[in-house]
Amino acid sequence: MRYDTRVLMICGLLLAGCHADALRSGSESASDARQASSRGQASLSGVSIEQARQAAIDSAIGNASAQLRYNNDAPMSIGDIKVVDEWQADDSYHVQVLVAPSTRPSCAQPYRKRLVSTAFPVMNTDQVSGMESQDLFSGIPREIGNRLLESGDFIVRNLTHTQLYAQPDIAPDIVVSRVQSGSPVLNVARQFDVQFVLSGVIRDFKIESTDYVRGSGLLAQMKSVLRDVVARRSIGVDIYVHDGYTGALLFQHRYTESVIGDVSMPAGYVVGSDRFQSTPVGHAISNIIHQATDDIRQQIGCYPFATRVTGVDGKRLTIAAGAQDKLRVGDKMMVYSSGFSHNVGMGFTEPLGILTLTEVGPTMAAGRVESNASARPGDWVRSVATQ
Repeated sequence: MRYDTRVLMICGLLLAGCHADALRSGSESASDARQASSRGQASLSGVSIEQARQAAIDSAIGNASAQLRYNNDAPMSIGDIKVVDEWQADDSYHVQVLVAPSTRPSCAQPYRKRLVSTAFPVMNTDQVSGMESQDLFSGIPREIGNRLLESGDFIVRNLTHTQLYAQPDIAPDIVVSRVQSGSPVLNVARQFDVQFVLSGVIRDFKIESTDYVRGSGLLAQMKSVLRDVVARRSIGVDIYVHDGYTGALLFQHRYTESVIGDVSMPAGYVVGSDRFQSTPVGHAISNIIHQATDDIRQQIGCYPFATRVTGVDGKRLTIAAGAQDKLRVGDKMMVYSSGFSHNVGMGFTEPLGILTLTEVGPTMAAGRVESNASARPGDWVRSVATQ
């Protein structure tokens, strides 16, 4: 059958036009899927302007998040949030926000959070002999802290020669002695100006029981000699992260490994070194460190940034964070009262106002608070969505 050349040309042009329309439509859908603009509002009745503003922002973010989930098949988390407009009308506070999905695999805020690592005591001291590495207690939290620091999401301080648990068997409960004043977690957090406190306990580091060498004679003696070379060792580490402002336990997980064969951990081997990781036990502990680091980033990366007020001059506040924490001029922080005690946890205190940063140095920042309420050194600030 013969076809008219003109008919074929017309059909080809029509198909090309349809294809171009499809491509444009797909491009527009992809553009819409990359961000969402949404409005939110909250009543001003019975609340402060700061509280209504934050409630309106939360409402707008929720609406935008629903749009992003609808436009994308894969699971997504919120990334950049920008308040593009805000106004008051009809006894309500209104905002319009622009929200983009996160491109990072873990949930994280735009600021670097401060964390201090403390020692991991061993629950059964007889499970680690004097002939084995004594770096486990400080080395495991040190390496978790190092990996968190390398991620770029945290500023980490090492306090790995100090432990929080005088009785490791009941951790994460902390026994406070009569000579102590307040919670050890809050005291450490305040001393080092950190938001989170990392701690843990080595629950299990046991080589297979002496039943393994039961018996007498030459065979039992040979088994006894080889016990530390060819045996089974179980490893169990509990890891905790506390909020340095409330004392709340934010993260708790038990990690376990088992090693069969060479279960030795020679003295002088430093956690994190190539020599340490080349041993079966060191390799198993390194796996725990890597997994714990990823879990901690995923768990507490979603928490808002917080730091303390260090100076007050009228409405001008100075805070203990700066450019190294990724703060920028124009960022907004909600100010909260610390209460009347230096050791009280910041749980349900009313906000005092919103601090807008006007000066940012390497480790300190300052700004003005939009409220008639007075703040004091020791109060704290928490990040909010910025314009």
